[in-house]
Amino acid sequence: MLTAPSPRHSAALSRFRRGCVIPAHPLALDERRRLDERRQRALTRYYLAAGAGGIAVGVHTTQFAIHEPKVGLLAPVLELAAETAAGSDAVLVAGACGPTAQAVAEAELAASLGYHLVLLSPDPSLDEDGLVERARAVGEVLPVVGFYLQPAVGGRDLSRGFWTRLAGLDSVVGIKVAPFDRYRTLDVLHGVCAAGRDSDLALYTGNDDHILADLVAPHRVISDGRPVEVEFVGGLLGQWAVWARTAVSLLDEARRARAGDDATLRRLLTLDGHLTDANAAIFDAANGYHGCIPGIQEVLRRQGLLAGRWCLDPAEELSPGQSAELDRVHRAYPHLRDDDFVAAHLDEWLA
Repeated sequence: MLTAPSPRHSAALSRFRRGCVIPAHPLALDERRRLDERRQRALTRYYLAAGAGGIAVGVHTTQFAIHEPKVGLLAPVLELAAETAAGSDAVLVAGACGPTAQAVAEAELAASLGYHLVLLSPDPSLDEDGLVERARAVGEVLPVVGFYLQPAVGGRDLSRGFWTRLAGLDSVVGIKVAPFDRYRTLDVLHGVCAAGRDSDLALYTGNDDHILADLVAPHRVISDGRPVEVEFVGGLLGQWAVWARTAVSLLDEARRARAGDDATLRRLLTLDGHLTDANAAIFDAANGYHGCIPGIQEVLRRQGLLAGRWCLDPAEELSPGQSAELDRVHRAYPHLRDDDFVAAHLDEWLA
């Protein structure tokens, strides 16, 4: 059974509920496709120095293959991030995958390493009933963040009723909403409101194609004949694995916009298009997201944080034309980048 949280865990949960920037942590490999511990630590230090409120490790951006026993990287990567973040107030989110027994075991590993929450990826072997029961089982180990993952990278469509049932679990404290689909995003919002969790369940945008619009809008849902306003309190994003310093500033601006700052609202709605265009290049939207992870890593390589964009799967590479698209958005949107911040601190992060 889930034990009473320690003061440290309670503080982390409070920070998560208030909302923050949580980058989805990439995997640093060397040219032999082995874990590069020095650069893995440097990435964690970068996110914390940038002002991120947490990190999510063992998620899609970290490469789902690390969950395979033959790869053997899940425990080392989770442990490395937790050690590097020790002493900070970062919210530590561990990704968990697979059927119920695997997901519970991964949650237990995360709990033993000091993680606060589990981001629970969908499993194709389970129907919606099975997914709810798996979340219930994992929630007895650590609080759960539900995950609406888009089908193009391993997710699936889920019904509005599923989100109502998932939100009805006391151990579910948040949902990462990442279907890259406005209809499916609304399904989550309606489900959360139908479950009566609109006031205490934290919604995080994972819609990398619609980040700022998600964050600035108060979403009014008609639930049981009454209007309910819900909002995204933060982002848990692969896009925020790059340009993290800027992401922190943008979330601060989004809060001001929601509070009534009309000039900031107008600015962010313009920037939403810029950020979505940049994301299309980084995530390789034109090619079904094939180059998503290499795209993220290429941006980090160009900044010096990574030595290369190597993935565990050698076939996972930039798509034809993607490098040129990265060049284009790099030139077009200097106001989204944090290159100067990285350059000023890179040596200390790599030390």
